This record gives sequence, structure tokens and C-alpha cells, in this order.
Amino acid sequence: MDFPDDDVCLDLIFKARFGHVKDCPRCGVIDTKFFRVAGRKCYACMHCSYLFSASKNGVAAKELERHLGVTYKTAHRMGHQVCRLMFLAEKIGGRGITVEADETYYGGRRRFSAGPRHKVPVLSVVERDGEVRAQVSDTASMRRAKTFLHENIEFDSTLYSDESKIYLWTKKYGIKHDSVNHARREYARHRVSTNTIEGFWSQLKRSIDGTYHRVSRKYLQLYVDEFTWRYSHRSQAMYPILLGRAALCTIWDGG
Repeated sequence: MDFPDDDVCLDLIFKARFGHVKDCPRCGVIDTKFFRVAGRKCYACMHCSYLFSASKNGVAAKELERHLGVTYKTAHRMGHQVCRLMFLAEKIGGRGITVEADETYYGGRRRFSAGPRHKVPVLSVVERDGEVRAQVSDTASMRRAKTFLHENIEFDSTLYSDESKIYLWTKKYGIKHDSVNHARREYARHRVSTNTIEGFWSQLKRSIDGTYHRVSRKYLQLYVDEFTWRYSHRSQAMYPILLGRAALCTIWDGG
């Protein structure tokens, strides 16, 4: 018989569909190898089957524990080490580029909580159709916002925000700034809006809540860095970038 079992049929279909492909169309790695996924009728690239690069919402330590057969403590540390590769240092924005700034609050007691008192402030700025930067803060004050924007955007950018008073200082520094008033149900006025950053907040909270469920203040910045990095590299193959960063870190650490 030419087709004695499902494995032979699947192999024939794979070759007919992709030929002798060497480059992965998903992660972009050149001259990769494909292997059969046990228990499933499909193949996987040896590179983009790497959990952190294949998952858009991150990988919980319990999932790493199950996949790798290690203890939870080891999986937790391994996950954090991978997350530490996801750092962004360069400023965003620039002349003629629009950025949006906003703040949100994460965690804390949900029931009987008086406003954001029991929650952790997070400041963020996003470039439209570009990258994002976010930072956990002890308070969402004008002083903190000034330091955060100074470290993360070019001051010749065009900045849009909501009616928050923590951005009132921007025009004194030559930043082109305009805002929408959410309290008056104004969400967009021509190009002025915060829709991009609101979308990022929604994605960030869904990803953290759906993957890690609860995150302590101690590690919140690490997870915020992970998802800002994922957002900023959403149109790129993540595996080669993470692999390159891991190699550089090994060199820097003398490993």
C-alpha cells in the first residue's frame, strides 16, 4: 500500500503544500527544520515552537512547569529570565510623529475599594502605529509624568492625552500638546484622541489577567516590560530577536 497510515499521508500533504521549504513562514528563521508534533496531525518549526515567541499572551510558570518537567520554582525563575530579555531603552516619537500618553491603575482590592488608592499606577506613552513605553510608578503625579516623558519621548513629538492635569507642563517645554475631555464624553476630536493607548491598556490587562491571573507589585514592572516589548514587536518574528539578546547577555555576563 502507498498510504499505510496517517503519518505517511500527512507527510505527503506537507511536502505537496510546502515542498522542501527551509525557511519558516511564521518566525522567519532561515534554514530551519520541521518536526511532527506528537499526538497532533501537524508539523512545527523547531524555532517558533519556542513557547515565549509563539505565544502572544505570555507563558505562565505553571505551563512551563508542565512542558519542561521542572519544579514550579525553577519554571518561575526561567520565565523571569526570559522576560528580562524584553527591555526597551530607546526614545520614541520625533518631529512630525504623534504619541499618546495616559496612566492607568492595576491590581489592588476590587470590592469596596475607594478609587485607585489600593492600586498601582502605571504610566505609558505610545507612538501611533509604532512602539510603546510603560513604567510602574509609586504615584501618577505631574513630577513622575514629567520624568517619564523626558526619558521616553523626543520633545519635538506631538502629544495627545486626556484632561489629566499631570500633562499641563508640556507646552512650557515646547511640546505640541492637545487633549480630549473624557469627563464631558469627548473621546476624539479630529486627530486628537487617546484611542491607541486605551487599546494598549485593554490588551495589557487582558494579557496579564488571562496568563498570570495575579501579579505582585514586586514583579509588575517585569510583566509590563514583557507586554510592552510584545506590543512593540508585534509585526516582527520574536524568536531571532530573543535568541540574539540571550546570546549578548551571555557574553556580557561572561558565560
